[in-house]
Amino acid sequence: MTLANIPPAPELPGARHLHSGKVRDLYELTEGPHAGKLLMVASDRLSIFDFVLETTIPDKGEILTRMSLWWFDQLAALVPNHIVSTEVPDAVRGRAVVCERLAMFPVECVARGYLTGSGLLDYRATGEVCGIALPAGLEDGSRLPEPIFTPATKAELGDHDENVSYDAVAATVGAEAAAALRELTLQVYGRAEEIARERGILLADTKFEFGTSSADPARIVLADEVLTPDSSRYWPADDWQPGRAQPSYDKQIVRNWALSPDSGWDKASGEAPPSLPAEVVERTRSRYIEAYERLTGESF
Repeated sequence: MTLANIPPAPELPGARHLHSGKVRDLYELTEGPHAGKLLMVASDRLSIFDFVLETTIPDKGEILTRMSLWWFDQLAALVPNHIVSTEVPDAVRGRAVVCERLAMFPVECVARGYLTGSGLLDYRATGEVCGIALPAGLEDGSRLPEPIFTPATKAELGDHDENVSYDAVAATVGAEAAAALRELTLQVYGRAEEIARERGILLADTKFEFGTSSADPARIVLADEVLTPDSSRYWPADDWQPGRAQPSYDKQIVRNWALSPDSGWDKASGEAPPSLPAEVVERTRSRYIEAYERLTGESF
């Protein structure tokens, strides 16, 4: 499913639809006390390998929204965020937030404390990730000597984010902003990693998005979603074993099924993956809920 055939965003009273991405629908509020602010709605859509699947994961949008709000609260002393209100139209209650309109930095601010995913591929090819040299002998799942800032370009739907060097970020946003983004990314990752570890979960890596407001362009604001299973790799600490793929609290269940013979799908075909079996949907939903409940201590 490409952007063209994502289901149309629902019409909401007092709101004008602006854009739909892989998971979220964005509106501008046109009425009420928050007129002019943005309404960000998390759907139950799920994407893998740059395809938005036909099958949705029930309650996923609400889980993502609740988890982001919890994390924004935990991180409020470190960085301001874009949340204005959780008073939203009834049709999207529980899975939407009113947020500040920001000028977004055109970079995915990725922090890695462990080596896996695209970082592992880069390391195996060059011994580096985003131009940062790493020690020899690291494996899939190895903990890094210290967390690293490994930015990526923001891709359009259907394209891959590409890892880039710090110098490339500085050339795009300026040296001062690049330094601030790197510092904030590593500070927020460090605090989040500590909180997750206390709850028996390893935060392997995550990505943040930051922006600035017209009212105070010098103030950098944390935006979009934050530290959800869609934007982060979470691993059960007691199952961590470098040298293999780690069990995870995210959509890896769906990726694994899509790549298995059971799906009958060929990733190289260019065709979208098939619909998910009910059992894969339920296992994925349960994994998202487990991550939310273990991290927040709240019941879903």
